[in-house]
Amino acid sequence: MIMTGYVNTNTINNNSIVIIEFYHPKGNSLPSSLLDSLERAIYKAGSDKNVKCVLIRSAGDGAFCAGASFDELLDIEDKIVGERFFSGFARVINAIRKIPKFVVGEVQGKAVGGGVGLACAFDYCFATRGASIKLSELSIGIGPFVIAPAVERKIGISGLSELSIDAKNWRDASWALKKGMYSEVFDNKNDMIKTSAELLESLSSYSEEAISEMKKTLWKDTEHWDRRLFENAKISGSLVLSEFTKAALKKIKD
Repeated sequence: MIMTGYVNTNTINNNSIVIIEFYHPKGNSLPSSLLDSLERAIYKAGSDKNVKCVLIRSAGDGAFCAGASFDELLDIEDKIVGERFFSGFARVINAIRKIPKFVVGEVQGKAVGGGVGLACAFDYCFATRGASIKLSELSIGIGPFVIAPAVERKIGISGLSELSIDAKNWRDASWALKKGMYSEVFDNKNDMIKTSAELLESLSSYSEEAISEMKKTLWKDTEHWDRRLFENAKISGSLVLSEFTKAALKKIKD
């Protein structure tokens, strides 16, 4: 049975700032239900003319996001279901990419797999010293195919290669900062939130048209992601059915 979580949305500063917070009891992992809710919340914020910017964060002081739900991965029994699950990450990344608002992220703790992809998709990403990252997918027989374009766009092919191939070891927040994944890194969560709030306050005073045009510039030449990310989801959806992956997931869960 997959434990449930939530996606909550709150508006502040005369509805010009939308804060989207997600939570799951297992390390803020993302089952299909939360991915669907997260996508809807992003698009809703993006279509609101009063909104200038969006903040995405996860709840608590622990992990930012443990990536895909292992429980749900273990339950996948055919390619269609597998493709549908991994397409959830594709839809969230594309939602961040396509809305005409800046999406700011706060990464308060470790990020794994899909959590790394999410952080790389943010237009501006704050983090704490404890926000280490890892792409563990290859070690369990899947590979970070859906999120790879977002990771490559942010930290380059060398960074993607390093994270993907050395799949069992963590990279600390300083590494992610040097690579350009994190925009700023703080010693503690309170300082991160304070600086994030200051940036959001500034963004809320900017021209909506200018923000929209700048967003287009930042994401230039990614229009093919509407197709590419879903093609990559098919690869992961097939690989998750392998005996190797099932055994690896069961071992981790046990």
